[in-house]
Amino acid sequence: MTKTNSHKARFVLYLTLSIAGLITAWLFNAIASIQGQDYLDAWFGSAVDWVLSLDILIAAIAGSAFMIIEAKKLGMKRVWLYILLSGITAFAFTFPLFLAMRERKLLQLETAKN
Repeated sequence: MTKTNSHKARFVLYLTLSIAGLITAWLFNAIASIQGQDYLDAWFGSAVDWVLSLDILIAAIAGSAFMIIEAKKLGMKRVWLYILLSGITAFAFTFPLFLAMRERKLLQLETAKN
């Protein structure tokens, strides 16, 4: 597999994961809203909830730092939009979307070198 095909394959993988993250966030947030579920109790109601919540929070902070650093290094603009959108949609949507756009940028930079 050539480097170009590798970038394209990873782009498709990350984009697919991003779409899945968006759909599941919409679906389950809609269900939770319709059922009137309490988000704070669900996130922090038990020790297990705390483990999962903090796990996701720490991963999101690390992922956001990676996005900012990588975007700056590659010259990607408006990375703040991914981080802002993660608070409105889901990090499961915006992080893979960023990774897909990163692959596209890497391919663009590689093509420009040749």
